[in-house]
Amino acid sequence: MEKKTIAIVCGGDSAEHDVSMRSAEGIESFLDKERYNVYKVEIHAHKWEAILPEGTRSTVDKNDFSFMVSGKSIRPDYAYITIHGAPGENGVLQGYFDLIGMPYSTCNVLVEAMTYDKFVLNNYMRGLGVSVADSLTVKIGHDKEVTDEDIISRIGLPCFVKPARGGSSFGTTKVKTAEELRPAIEIALKEGEDVMVEAFMQGTEITCGCYKTRTKSTVFPITEVVSQNEFFDYDAKYNGQVSEITPARISAELTERVQKLTSMIYDILGCHGIIRIDYIITEGDKINLLEINTTPGMTATSFIPQQVRAAGLDIKDVLTEIIEDNIGFS
Repeated sequence: MEKKTIAIVCGGDSAEHDVSMRSAEGIESFLDKERYNVYKVEIHAHKWEAILPEGTRSTVDKNDFSFMVSGKSIRPDYAYITIHGAPGENGVLQGYFDLIGMPYSTCNVLVEAMTYDKFVLNNYMRGLGVSVADSLTVKIGHDKEVTDEDIISRIGLPCFVKPARGGSSFGTTKVKTAEELRPAIEIALKEGEDVMVEAFMQGTEITCGCYKTRTKSTVFPITEVVSQNEFFDYDAKYNGQVSEITPARISAELTERVQKLTSMIYDILGCHGIIRIDYIITEGDKINLLEINTTPGMTATSFIPQQVRAAGLDIKDVLTEIIEDNIGFS
């Protein structure tokens, strides 16, 4: 069988650029090189470049996402998107690939845009009967119109202040006092135009991955997240200040409920590829949705590879299934 060419699309324009590059290295190491020719394509603002094996770079032609390798034009057969943040997690890149007719690994434009905005997602999921924390939004240029008293009376303390769009906990603050609220909003506004103020929920944080093909549905074992810090912040996520326990130390009955909910959300939204859903379990084993990650981290130590191993699966086989399902391999 002739090798197909896979482009791992990474980088992006957000503060998560470097995290994305690390995920790209992980995916590159996982992919079946006997089956695929693999190139990383780094996107940053208007600069799109394919990273060639010898370390040189080739400019990507945005008309068809092709690039030159040894004097030959290469157009990938498939784009594996691992950009955390804009433009790969907000629907923009998906729209581009739809326009040029290139299959890709993530959800579609609508799902990406909706899951990228935490405030929009929370309100949508609440309408479907999924439990989420109470929240409100503060928009840039209108932040003075919402007083601290308004926020505290509605949301309470402690609370979380975070950019409505973004990830990796950049710009996120756990606010304990009224005096901390306004500085936290200002920090979050530096990361984006909208800020979400979210009620604090005391409980056990867990995360569950899932992927589906036309013939198969797989929900991974659940990971329990125990941060050494105030919350699961950047240092906890990427600098080892956390304990990640797979499978989570929860009952079999609760495990089944979380996995069923994860599968149901995947189907309701019409997700594609691998997603990871974060929850917090509060008193009475109540399952509360925190966030849906449509381009989850994919380094060797990230949650998804951990869960794949715990399920007794090979990440190389998982990625092959997803790619082949999408580009019609026989």
